[in-house]
Amino acid sequence: MLALPALTVTKVTVGNSTVILDIRYTRQLLRCPCGWSTRAVHSRSTRRWRHLDCFGMKTVLQGEIRRLSCRACGRVVTEEIPWARTRARHTIAFEQLVAWWTQRSDRTTVATALRVQWKSVTAIISRVVAEQLTDARFDGLTRLGVDEISHAKGHRFLTVVVDQTSGATLWVGEGKNAATLGTFYELLGPERCERIEAVSMDMAYAYPAATRKATNATICWDPFHVVMHLNKAVTATIRWSKLTKTGLPLSGDEARDLRRALLKKPSDHTDTQAAVLKRHQRSHHAIWRAQQLKERFRGLYQLDNPTHATAYLERWLASACRSQIRPMVKVSQLVRDHKEGIIASVELGLSNSRLEGTNSKIRLLNHRGYGHHSANTFIPIIYLACAGITTRLPWEPKPIVTSPRPTA
Repeated sequence: MLALPALTVTKVTVGNSTVILDIRYTRQLLRCPCGWSTRAVHSRSTRRWRHLDCFGMKTVLQGEIRRLSCRACGRVVTEEIPWARTRARHTIAFEQLVAWWTQRSDRTTVATALRVQWKSVTAIISRVVAEQLTDARFDGLTRLGVDEISHAKGHRFLTVVVDQTSGATLWVGEGKNAATLGTFYELLGPERCERIEAVSMDMAYAYPAATRKATNATICWDPFHVVMHLNKAVTATIRWSKLTKTGLPLSGDEARDLRRALLKKPSDHTDTQAAVLKRHQRSHHAIWRAQQLKERFRGLYQLDNPTHATAYLERWLASACRSQIRPMVKVSQLVRDHKEGIIASVELGLSNSRLEGTNSKIRLLNHRGYGHHSANTFIPIIYLACAGITTRLPWEPKPIVTSPRPTA
């Protein structure tokens, strides 16, 4: 019934909604987690492991566990047993069940349903993630995406690194400065850093500094953040045109409709917003010209042939400078300073769209758990849900991996 290898049940005790099974390990050979084995026993102790429930009652395995003096490690360690992980007080089958539920629900619900402590769920998730999240996920990386996300009040941020090819979350660190991202590149190693071709990010200063220091990758500025600066410039044009008394008189409702229309795609305009824009189009007003410059810049990311991006951007910069609209002239200088990264994002087709999707999932995980006390308890949850870790129920069969048949 237990379906656990290399043990026999010597006694069964039932009481207080708990079944205690006294077990005996049948293998005489002691094995260290490093792989070294011996028959010499250093000491013995009794330990308990929580197992899957039986007939609605908590099932606990109680047995003797041995310690050995490992010659390879040079220290005294506890023997490796097949039904539980090292230093765990739950069987592997029970931890699989906890991990499967935690991917789909919050930890409080899992702890209540499975009758374990909240801290135990956190420890189980950390062990499952540490076992499955190996350094092999860093092999073959060529394109990355980096972004930050707030996980708690008080300007507490996490740095998230995503593989642009697979969309899996590679690494999550506490903070959003250059040192935080530098920790990831140190973990990656010099050889794998040299293979990175491009990294997409927003237009902050911390992440580019760490990326240029550790790699020779091309930095691609995220189109959303670039257009965001253009939208701010268009909004600033409304205030600028009023201050210089070159604008048209705007009522409160008209100003609101105009501001909303300026930040939308032309295909998303309502009839009222389209009418307001048409009024400014007839007058060829500065606000209208600023909006047209912004829409022409958005056309940079819609080119049929990305190789024309450089010439297209140069023409746009010339038009923005000739417009004599102070906010647009100012933002054109920002675009000129980041011209290489903008063109690279167009030519390589890179953006932070995958990261925005990952960030939405991270926010959902945070709201689902009603917040988290610290980043150390939240990061394993992110890995479990976003790093491509596959969990299965204990009674599900293991997937059969077949090697491809050799061809002649």
